[in-house]
Amino acid sequence: MVSLLASCAGLPRSGPDQRAVDSGASVKVASPDQKVGIDYALVDINASVLQHVSKATSGSLRGGFGGGRGGAPDILLGVGDVVQVAVFEAQAGGLFIPADAGARPGNYITLPNQTVDRQGNITVPYAGTIRAAGRRVDDVQVDIASRLANRAIEPQVVLTVSESRSMEASVLGDVNSPKKITLSPAGERVLDVISEAGGLSGPAAETTITVQRGGRQATVDYNLLARNSNENIYVQPGDTVIVRRERRTYLAFGVTGQSGSIDFQDSDLMLGDALAKAGGLLDDKAEPTGVFLYRLVSRDFLTGLGVDTKRFHSDQVPVIFRANLRDPAGFFAIQKFPMQNKDVLYVSTSDGVELTKFLTILNSATSSVNNVVNTRDNLRNN
Repeated sequence: MVSLLASCAGLPRSGPDQRAVDSGASVKVASPDQKVGIDYALVDINASVLQHVSKATSGSLRGGFGGGRGGAPDILLGVGDVVQVAVFEAQAGGLFIPADAGARPGNYITLPNQTVDRQGNITVPYAGTIRAAGRRVDDVQVDIASRLANRAIEPQVVLTVSESRSMEASVLGDVNSPKKITLSPAGERVLDVISEAGGLSGPAAETTITVQRGGRQATVDYNLLARNSNENIYVQPGDTVIVRRERRTYLAFGVTGQSGSIDFQDSDLMLGDALAKAGGLLDDKAEPTGVFLYRLVSRDFLTGLGVDTKRFHSDQVPVIFRANLRDPAGFFAIQKFPMQNKDVLYVSTSDGVELTKFLTILNSATSSVNNVVNTRDNLRNN
């Protein structure tokens, strides 16, 4: 028996076994009981968890910035804009139109184009320095006219934006024509500026849209943006819209039909779909109460579930979600639990399988001993 066990060392292997690696190490940095030492929370998937996880999983532009209702944002003048000022007077002989000018179609003068300076000002003769940045065109026109009222004859002012450098938004990333886009007073929404930039260059299901504004940002899946008009918010001057194609995958391990890295191929992949794509549970090996999903979640998510998070020191907390597929309602639950990019799905082995393995090994060893004894007896009898 001993010689048989010793001969096992010569059997083919794909590499060194655990004992060989352990004994051959020059230095060992080991943990007690070989535990990783990462604290995590175990959360059973139920109705309450489903409500929280759906809100936490779905990114939202409207939730980040608002703007799904109401009109377009006010377009204000800004530093760098090029403007032209025209002053009209009721009759000749005023400030800008000399008395001997004679009859002409309109008593007006057009001032040369000028750029709103770094201080946000423009200059108009006899009106002085006028604040322009951060104001609407109508307000600046009224301000100039009021300053000329004591010198010009019933002045009226028309201010035209010749070149708008402050009313621009940038569209970058995986679009066919990344560019800066000048926003109009009518207002452009996120899908409008993406279209003006040539549209997506990759599959919609693998694309996310991020809007950056004033030090804040929010991200949403493109398919959600396209089908939910509330997410299609107005773009504001200075916004940066980033279109990013990202291959979304999850890892599947354990007793499923397929292990490895699996593509989402859908922006709305649910846990039930992910389990099916991995080949489902193997009937003769899997434990239906041991379907686990590994994910990092925010502390706020756990707090919302009433979990004490004091022992966790990071804003992102490791969580293992557990689904019970022995419960008939568990199949409804996994069809409402949304997957996230880089999730890890693990299906544990049934305890009965471990017992079967042990009995098989024991039976094999017993059979080997019996064969040896039978061989010895046969030799003696011969």
